[in-house]
Amino acid sequence: MDSIRVLLTDDHEVVRAGYRRLLESTPDITVIAEATDGDEAYREYLEHHPDVVVMDLSMNGVGGIEASRRILSRDSAARILVFSVHENEVFLNRALDTGILGYISKRSASRVMIEAVRQVAAGKLYVGHEMMPFLLKRTSSTGAQPVTELSPREFEVFRLLADSKTVNEIAELLNLSPKTVGHHVTSVKNKLGITSIAGITRLAIRLGVINA
Repeated sequence: MDSIRVLLTDDHEVVRAGYRRLLESTPDITVIAEATDGDEAYREYLEHHPDVVVMDLSMNGVGGIEASRRILSRDSAARILVFSVHENEVFLNRALDTGILGYISKRSASRVMIEAVRQVAAGKLYVGHEMMPFLLKRTSSTGAQPVTELSPREFEVFRLLADSKTVNEIAELLNLSPKTVGHHVTSVKNKLGITSIAGITRLAIRLGVINA
């Protein structure tokens, strides 16, 4: 049987080295490329077309959700597994809404990563046990966090604003004009009912989108 070809994305070299060793400890998985941020992950995906992308969510610049959205917009069949320190329903819902197939926490990644990669490679949904309460809530409840009203692009702008990025910095990261980003900022504020960047930051911290 052919090996599962993996693109491994994380902005910490030590983390990538550890997970590369873990993944390649089994004969049916091969790490064919690595990336340090969302932009590089997108480029490496187009070059290598891996079977599975293992994607960190929180990276400098373009995050894992936006990078996944870009990849899936080019290849709707892309199979992406995210691993993250964020164990909350906001990121799980954004990931699943984007089309990501797997979500595991970094707390348990060393134990479940190999099985998660195999399941995602087979086109199956895989959600780590820490995230299962949020998955059950997603399927059984209509209660929504305010950020669920944001489009994928608006959510990325929201995350970057909360991370103290300026409009010009966001425009450069997302390959948009500052005017377009300004429109997104206005829409984010209107949808969330928040008038200040400080308010956006407080909400992002409360929801676990960024760390305090």
